[in-house]
Amino acid sequence: METILKYFNDLTPDQVDRFSRLKDIYLDWNSKINVISRKDIDEIYVRHVLHSLAIAKFIRFAHGSEIIDVGCGGGFPGIPLSILFPDSHFTLVDSIGKKIQVVKQVASSLSLENVTAINDRAENLSSKFDFVTSRAITAFPHFVSLTRNLISKNQRNAIPNGIIYLKGGDFAEEIAPYKKAVEIIDISGFFVEPFFETKKIIFLPL
Repeated sequence: METILKYFNDLTPDQVDRFSRLKDIYLDWNSKINVISRKDIDEIYVRHVLHSLAIAKFIRFAHGSEIIDVGCGGGFPGIPLSILFPDSHFTLVDSIGKKIQVVKQVASSLSLENVTAINDRAENLSSKFDFVTSRAITAFPHFVSLTRNLISKNQRNAIPNGIIYLKGGDFAEEIAPYKKAVEIIDISGFFVEPFFETKKIIFLPL
């Protein structure tokens, strides 16, 4: 939790309380439904929470923004972002029912009224959103084809609506088709922990 406060020192008492409770809530649910690997659960604040919050160093979502987190797994990046941006709404989607069950319970435990959890595939949805977020659930071109129809044409943020994708490693070939449009942001520019040395944000305005 100290790691979160190091980089986000303007949290409200309510936000501090919710972030502080995250680890115990996930430890409890992970013992019933394995949604976070055992090697990662002890590093949840760096590898999951802070990684998710890298998006908040890239953009501060405007009041009333609609964000969909596709392939959210146990709730990342959607749950940490929903705590940080209580005036935005987050729809968390995953095709695996047990993962969405965990998301619903975590949101309920934290009284996150700005979270909606849906057990479905993104391509089956018809709603529109300002941004699509995700943590590298598939090759980037495939992800774009699955989600681009979810992007709203109505702009309300300082940057254009589009996809905000968290990814690590070498993905030059994946983004080649979008080279002129895509923006790559080094997360190591925000956070000094070694975990982030190869981690990036891919932003594709649509």
